[in-house]
Amino acid sequence: MLALFAIAVLAHAETQPSNVLAQGARDGSVPAWAIATDAPTGWTRDCCMYAKAIGVDAVLYQGDWTGKPQRVMVLNVWPRKLPTLEAELQADRKHYLQTDPAAKVTDVPVHHPTMSCEATVYQGADHVDDMVVFCDPGQVTDIRLSWSMTFDDADPSRRVLLDNFMQVVMASRYTHAEVLPKVAAPPHAA
Repeated sequence: MLALFAIAVLAHAETQPSNVLAQGARDGSVPAWAIATDAPTGWTRDCCMYAKAIGVDAVLYQGDWTGKPQRVMVLNVWPRKLPTLEAELQADRKHYLQTDPAAKVTDVPVHHPTMSCEATVYQGADHVDDMVVFCDPGQVTDIRLSWSMTFDDADPSRRVLLDNFMQVVMASRYTHAEVLPKVAAPPHAA
C-alpha cells in the first residue's frame, strides 16, 4: 500500500517542478543535483534560512521554528566517499554508539521506488530517538543523501510523525541538473 502511495506521489511530483527542496552546483566530478519531495500538509519547507544556519541542505518542520531538533525532518546531501550504502550506515551507527553506547539500534526496511535506501532507528538512553534513512541515487550521481528526524520516545504523535517522515522519504527523488531549477519559495504552513 505504501509503495503504491509513493508511486502516486512520485508521479504527481514529476509534473510539479516547484517541489525541489534542495540543490547543489557541479563540484568536481559531482554533477549538479536537485532533491525534490512533497511536504506533508502543515509542514514548512526550508533550504535557505534555518537549514543553512544549522549546516544542512534542507529541513521540514511544523509550526514555528524552535531550533530544537525534535520533530524536524533534516535532509543532508554529500559527495560519495564510502564504497557502499551499507558502509555509510555502519559509519553512522559506529559514531552514534560511540556517543551513546547504551542506545538500542533497529534496522528498518525501506523499499524506495527509485533509490537504494536503508534505515535505522536509534533509541537513545536519553529517551530521545532518531530515525535515519540513507539513500543512494546511483553511481553516476556521485552523491548520497540522508533524511533524519529526532523525536521524544514518549511523544504521543510519534506514529503520525513517522508516517509523515516516511511519506517524505518515499517521495524524495534525485534529479541530475546541469542547469539548476529554482527552489520554490516555501509555502506558509497550513
